[in-house]
Amino acid sequence: MLKFRMLFVVAGIFFSVISALGEGAPAVEALKSSLSIDYAGRAPREWSENVRGVRTRLKTDDKVIALTLDACGSAKGKGYDKALIEFLIRERIPATLFMNARWIDANPAVFRELAANPLFEIANHGLLHKPASVTGRSVYGIKGTATVAELVDEIEGNAIKIMQLTGKRPRYYRSGTAYYDEIAVEISQRLKHEVIGFSILGDAGATLPKNKVRDALLSARGGDIAILHMNHPEGGTAAGVIMAIPQLKRRGFKFVKLHDYQLK
Repeated sequence: MLKFRMLFVVAGIFFSVISALGEGAPAVEALKSSLSIDYAGRAPREWSENVRGVRTRLKTDDKVIALTLDACGSAKGKGYDKALIEFLIRERIPATLFMNARWIDANPAVFRELAANPLFEIANHGLLHKPASVTGRSVYGIKGTATVAELVDEIEGNAIKIMQLTGKRPRYYRSGTAYYDEIAVEISQRLKHEVIGFSILGDAGATLPKNKVRDALLSARGGDIAILHMNHPEGGTAAGVIMAIPQLKRRGFKFVKLHDYQLK
């Protein structure tokens, strides 16, 4: 127990260094080593979108919905759904934007513009859009992070990038594919990231037609978190959102960012 506490303190110290500097490869390497020792010999037992510790709803019954938009940055997923974002801006609809490092690199000017807009908060969608694993588990044909150290790189690499570009360290993390094992979630939390899932599957990776996106959003209950995508302008996401939001407003729903409420 004493060893665990000491390692936790060491990890906290290194996190403080990273937070203060906004960068620092030596500190990250030391943190990776510390956490790798801490979790040595622990084997995960869970593997899904909703393992222990993943936050899927706002802690409220108020008629509010949090829209979360992923920008994944894969080879075919570096687009920008300008129609969707312009609609949200025009209608003053806040959202939390989960940005992958590859998408940021492909869209630097757009990223800076969105990060400067107070309607939006920027969240962490990983460095290489990998599922969050400590054993390399795969889902949808995408291999997850294979070790504790690789998971730290996946989270911290993009957290540092976002902090360098915006001056703010992201508070929220969603892995590539939104899949996790429970140890990866623990580590994410120790890296000061709340792990965000969803209660409304809004567009199924930007594959749903507009009517199904609309219907998914219209199923909302108070406190829901909806997952959508902002990197596939060719999909039905924008049109479905544009159809659903006026109806949700007429029903008395309001739209919020994640940090506006506690999570559960």
